[in-house]
Amino acid sequence: MSVMERDLGVLEGDLLLFGGPYSNLQATEALFNETKHIKRENRICTGDLVAYCADAGKTAELVLSEAGVVIAGNCEIQLAKGADDCGCGFEDGTACDLASGAWYAHASTQVAHLRKTFAALPERVFFEHEGRRCVVIHGGASHVARFIWEIDQEDIFRQEINALGPEVDVVISGHSGIPFQKTIDDVLWVNAGVIGMPPHDGRATTRYVIASGGAFTLHELAYDFETAALRMEAVGLRQGYESGLRTGIWPSEDVLPQALRR
Repeated sequence: MSVMERDLGVLEGDLLLFGGPYSNLQATEALFNETKHIKRENRICTGDLVAYCADAGKTAELVLSEAGVVIAGNCEIQLAKGADDCGCGFEDGTACDLASGAWYAHASTQVAHLRKTFAALPERVFFEHEGRRCVVIHGGASHVARFIWEIDQEDIFRQEINALGPEVDVVISGHSGIPFQKTIDDVLWVNAGVIGMPPHDGRATTRYVIASGGAFTLHELAYDFETAALRMEAVGLRQGYESGLRTGIWPSEDVLPQALRR
């Protein structure tokens, strides 16, 4: 099996599923403190260790140390290649596109020593859990940075599921930043959300998922968001995401489908 795919066999016990630490060290520390009962090999990150916030290097190192499984997000793939941008798939001129240059350049300087580690991260991980065949991806099966939303047509999900193989029972993803669960033709799609930025709901808490007893339960993560925002301001990252940590509202609403905007 190639580096881009791994099969972990059978995982037993509770699973921690989380995505998008986004260089938010305070949120990442809070997550691992809150989930100490889950063994390391059952902690699974859907990628994008670094992004908007201030502490890319420390956050990435902490996740790589404390999580047993880390999927390559588009940010890790781009940083590993030494690319000039995050490869997030933002349209030109959107708020995310305009802001990404600053945070990406800041993150790149902090994680240069991790580029080989990022390059070795798998893009898909398969395992068995509670009698079901699961696969973890970042965005979509068709493209690592594809945004997939709960409101998307079922045929979009079917295309992605079919690209992953006929024996998949559960798809676990991240990237889009807003968690959801949706069943398509007996396949459960779980977007675990992100811990580094609120899901555009007007609250500062972020989200993660614990899988236990066959159920995937969404949890809120309370953390010291004020310190995280102040850290961003201190290093000159003032594109609006620092306010998003406080208000729970994205400065980049234009990347969302119209139905998900406030």
